[in-house]
Amino acid sequence: MPKWSMVIDLDKCVACQGCSIACRFENNTPVVAPDQAKLGRAMRWNDVFPLPVNPTEETGEYPHVKAQYVPRPCMHCENPPCIKVCPVGATFIDEEGIVEQNYARCIGCRFCTVGCPYGVRYFNWYEPQWETPLAEHLNPDRVEGQGVLEGPAVRPLGVVEKCTFCIHRLKKAHAQAEAEGRDFRADEYVPACVQTCTGKARFFGDLEDPDSTVSQLALKPRSFRLLEDGGTHPKTIYLREG
Repeated sequence: MPKWSMVIDLDKCVACQGCSIACRFENNTPVVAPDQAKLGRAMRWNDVFPLPVNPTEETGEYPHVKAQYVPRPCMHCENPPCIKVCPVGATFIDEEGIVEQNYARCIGCRFCTVGCPYGVRYFNWYEPQWETPLAEHLNPDRVEGQGVLEGPAVRPLGVVEKCTFCIHRLKKAHAQAEAEGRDFRADEYVPACVQTCTGKARFFGDLEDPDSTVSQLALKPRSFRLLEDGGTHPKTIYLREG
């Protein structure tokens, strides 16, 4: 089976936030009011942070100022702490290495939110809602034929949600290949953030395939994983500034 992985080249990230916007519209993540965002309740399946954390520590002098940014989707760990602490099995890792969330089973205890060392899980404090213009742009692929394990177009009040590597795209690609009577190809599946990256900083593919781009990039001297000494074995991999 494939082992899906994302590689992000920090040298190429321009912090345009295109990945964050693509993720929001692809996955119908809820919009929260500014006062709720201040309480840490904003839904950001994909976020981009400046390094150093304090942006005033940028190096150089104007106009030659240098800053670095780190995009942060779910790490889709091979040894996910979030699964170990879930008391009802609502979070699990599938046969292709994607850490999923069963929204129908989730009881909203938020143990997984605490257990995740990367801060990539979000709790629905309110019934998700959108202003009228945004509501007209919900992604229909998150509505039709996804089943309980992928979840509905809009996650309900009281459950935890997170980045899924746009798994609905994987299921759609598998279904298309089956309908056409052919084998599924790894290059048919690309998450929205990878597809929209303007700096071409993101790569996606099968880590089990030694000829894939992600496999070759993962072996580069510049490659590293966040908090890799914690034993989580993330499948989201970064390339240091070269």
